[in-house]
Amino acid sequence: MQNPKIDILNTEILSDNWYTLKKVTFNLIKKDGTTEKQSREAYDRGNGAVILLYNTTSNTVILTRQFRLPTFINGNPSGMMIEACAGLLDNDNPEECIKRETEEETGYKISKVEKIFEAYMSPGSVTEILHFFIAEYSTEMKVANGGGLAEEGENIEVLELPFDEALSMIDKGDIKDAKTIMLLQYIRIKNIL
Repeated sequence: MQNPKIDILNTEILSDNWYTLKKVTFNLIKKDGTTEKQSREAYDRGNGAVILLYNTTSNTVILTRQFRLPTFINGNPSGMMIEACAGLLDNDNPEECIKRETEEETGYKISKVEKIFEAYMSPGSVTEILHFFIAEYSTEMKVANGGGLAEEGENIEVLELPFDEALSMIDKGDIKDAKTIMLLQYIRIKNIL
């Protein structure tokens, strides 16, 4: 459904180097009925999926650690982030994407995933919708070392952590990734672990 209070006037591509940065000029009909012309930039990197693997027998979760340039240039001294496994959909549906990404990044081959919700992570500037999943894992599902794809420049460390330790890492500031915090809190709220 289109919003009748928004009229897109112009879309200009500012960059399409890695993803696409657009400048969009539009008219907005305000609450008082007047029209205001505005321009905003929107970064389009496609939609993505994220998953938290958990093990109810060992009370552990699988997370990853990798270098994230934006955090480095915004004050993260090492640039390293601890995160749940995630990836862009490309041309896959969210479920197929997250199964593929899980095997590439963590080395676990999972067949059953549960979608729990969708969320915009930074709706003021990024177009991405992120599809959130959880799945139970076991040691028998480990088919490779993980670490991501070298051709995509990925250098991912796989972490298996006690669930309580992962939660405490939020409080200590060791986990600052929003999607990971949301998934860990979901597991806690739903009493899964």
